Amino acid sequence: FFSIRLLCPMFVRSVVKLAAHDVIIIGGGPGGYVAAIKAAQLGLNVACVDKRGSLGGTCLNVGCIPSKALLNATHHYHDALHRFKDYGITVGEVKMDVGKMQATKKKSVLKLTKGIEHLFKKNGVTYYIGEATLQADKKVKVKGESGEEVHEAKNIVIATGSEPIPLPFLPFDEKVIVSSTGALEFKSVPKRLVVVGGGVIGLELGSVWKRLGAEVTVVEFLPSIAGPVDTDVAKEFLRILTKQGFAFKLSTKVTAGAVEGGVAKLTVQSGDGPAEQLEADAVLVSVGRRPYTQSLGLEAVGVKTDERKFIIVDNHLQTNVPGIYAIGDVINVGPMLAHKAEDEGLAVAEHLAGKKGHINYDAIPGVIYTSPEVAWVGATEQQIKAKGLKYKAGRFPFMANSRASTNLQTDGFVKVLTDTSNGKLLGMHIIGSNAGEAIAEAVLAMEYNGTTESIAKTCHAHPTLSEAIKEACMAASGKPIHI
Repeated sequence: FFSIRLLCPMFVRSVVKLAAHDVIIIGGGPGGYVAAIKAAQLGLNVACVDKRGSLGGTCLNVGCIPSKALLNATHHYHDALHRFKDYGITVGEVKMDVGKMQATKKKSVLKLTKGIEHLFKKNGVTYYIGEATLQADKKVKVKGESGEEVHEAKNIVIATGSEPIPLPFLPFDEKVIVSSTGALEFKSVPKRLVVVGGGVIGLELGSVWKRLGAEVTVVEFLPSIAGPVDTDVAKEFLRILTKQGFAFKLSTKVTAGAVEGGVAKLTVQSGDGPAEQLEADAVLVSVGRRPYTQSLGLEAVGVKTDERKFIIVDNHLQTNVPGIYAIGDVINVGPMLAHKAEDEGLAVAEHLAGKKGHINYDAIPGVIYTSPEVAWVGATEQQIKAKGLKYKAGRFPFMANSRASTNLQTDGFVKVLTDTSNGKLLGMHIIGSNAGEAIAEAVLAMEYNGTTESIAKTCHAHPTLSEAIKEACMAASGKPIHI
């Protein structure tokens, strides 16, 4: 054997590469790579299969991270154009180099993807690049550039994420009719941009190109924007975005569309009203996402899915097939969010290592990274009413917050909802600057069954935006001071 190792190192590497693992994770996105690293830290022999060849999944490569890079860049640009003068700052002509902006975005993405590769090496995670297909007896076939290999494991975790849903009559070409992926890659600012779907993705990317001068029209099937948010927040959000120059067509559906001569022509209709024609240089279709399970071979190994093709899992994130688990966007539980997938990755890794994994689906925050930001956790007022619970709402506007006033960012408010029987925090909803950071206080409170009174009696630094949270909780349990 010693002589074989000396003479045939390729043979030895092949043997190692085809060795059995304790767990194989399919998908290297936020859920998959976190599960892989955590499982390795807990002493398991772990492999992760990802076909993209760039770890981080949709979130890091064509989702959360690049969109935040563009949102940050265009926010600064917009401030330089419209707000610097209010601070006493005088500048010359302000221009945006879209190519440079895109290059900076790509640099940030590359740094982070390479960082995950480093973490894999540091923690001893085996990384296979290729398309994975499930086989019997917990085997995984990996089809890569150099051919096919079959690996086996005691357990398998599916973390393949999701993909954008196209309109049936208007497929993505990622040039004129784009998904979020294409909307992140525009080389120039489209003069007219129609966003189909007024949810998180549509409003964030619509904001990017609106700030750079695009005429943005949002077509939304529902009578309000931002889907899951509290109605009061949605109304305020609509008011603010309209003031920023967005055009909205609510309770409106796209019934037909085509691209002619590089121009998109859409037919839209509101209720029983007459059809209307819209023309656009680009159309962002953001009507939702669906689980990505192509080529996985779920049927062949008997993994069950629901009517929408989401994988069905139990309380331990295990499918109906023993030893096969699933996490993230691909499963039928919880919101389709990167941080939810990460928590599931931690939980499933701990479970596989013989420990107790934990995830509280009632305490998962949502954020829309527009300006102002929108963030929430827990139930909306509408959901609480539907359940027939007795509650009290507390609200505090940023207009009355000293830090918001000095920052000249007074749009929005904090709204809290508390159970009148025990004071427990049922939900918190924020629209305002840095809402995505501020919401963590409410998440922590809900995780530990905290009350609005306990938040109200907690000292908050002055002057900070977080004082608005304290005062909203004071409003729910008594009276605020500054209004």
